[in-house]
Amino acid sequence: MSTGKGLKRVKNQPVLHSSLKKQKNLWLTIEIWDLIKEEAAKKQLSCSEYVEQKLRECHGR
Repeated sequence: MSTGKGLKRVKNQPVLHSSLKKQKNLWLTIEIWDLIKEEAAKKQLSCSEYVEQKLRECHGR
């Protein structure tokens, strides 16, 4: 996934957001997980980044 900002990724340095991501777990139905994968692929994003962007849109951040 490209940063779109011309920045090189460096370990422990956030690129797309102001803080680093941490691994968390979600329980989702297979139908919703398939939808997330499909929509993320259309936008050329990871599933993680797609979910993060959608939640930020919903909460105005």
